[in-house]
Amino acid sequence: MRSKLFVPCSRPEFFAKALAGDADAISFDLEDSVPEGGKVQARARLIEFLASDHARQSESGKRIIVRVNALASPHFADDIAAIAVAGVDFINLPKAERASDVQAAAAAIDTAGCSSGRTEPTGLLVNIETPRALAHAAEIACAHPIVAGLQAGLNDLFEPLEIDRTDLRHIHPPLWTIRLASAQASCFAYDSAYADLGDEDGFRREAELARGLGFLGKSCVHPKQVGIANMVFDRPDTDLAAARRIVAAAQRAASEGKGAFLLDGRMIDQPMIAHARAVLANSDAAENRR
Repeated sequence: MRSKLFVPCSRPEFFAKALAGDADAISFDLEDSVPEGGKVQARARLIEFLASDHARQSESGKRIIVRVNALASPHFADDIAAIAVAGVDFINLPKAERASDVQAAAAAIDTAGCSSGRTEPTGLLVNIETPRALAHAAEIACAHPIVAGLQAGLNDLFEPLEIDRTDLRHIHPPLWTIRLASAQASCFAYDSAYADLGDEDGFRREAELARGLGFLGKSCVHPKQVGIANMVFDRPDTDLAAARRIVAAAQRAASEGKGAFLLDGRMIDQPMIAHARAVLANSDAAENRR
């Protein structure tokens, strides 16, 4: 999931285009991009599309994500009840600030899933976009097994505090915190959207920083950003080859009773072996979605 394209549910003319595009995932948005008076209609349009033959028969292999309205909003319960259908891989929860928010959302998702007869699990992608959420990121990540990932929300986090987002020194601390929190829960970390469509270099720099911290991919607000995200977060063949060599060498070392070993002049230990196996597993999963 190198790239995730936000699609406003108030703009149904974009739905099919997004599904046919290059993003690895589509994030249908019921929250910020939909005006208050259009929430009900936007939700109905999304459900109609997800139930359509076009969506159900699509061979794009894309992950389908829906960003619902916040837990405290009057729209949350209706959002969850409506999207408890097959075909939604992740529910994106905004404005969560504590473990109890995640637990309440998980309970609502479970109830809606049972009512709809859905048997396959729906993951929860939780936004970290307020100072309180950042301070409790690890508790949020570990709050419930349904949490599949944490997503940075730097626009919401920085704008009220007048933090200059163009300075990468300001970006690193929250991303570092989110990445370590995700590691505690063994879930993935996902990078923030970048609103300045004219600043492709800024988008790329943020993506490269997130990639270096082990983030899975980056959110996009326009198709023009998708190609950059795919390029930055793509796993080169050289990385896959190195991972295969490490895993093969680890198997040989284990047969000889060795937990750590030298390979190409580097000491390979268990964390590096685990990382190599994860690289191969993620690559296999991506290939199966194509």
